[in-house]
Amino acid sequence: MALADYYDELSPGLLVLVGFAMIVFPEPATSALGAGLFLLGLAWLAYEWGR
Repeated sequence: MALADYYDELSPGLLVLVGFAMIVFPEPATSALGAGLFLLGLAWLAYEWGR
């Protein structure tokens, strides 16, 4: 169990964090984009989890 085993979860995890940050600091355009990135990151993370 090395750190290299978790590289697949790094990209979707970053999408979740960026999306969450865009929701937390709301502006009309960034909160909608942030929600989309957040959901995309969660879906990608769920996809990578089973692989």
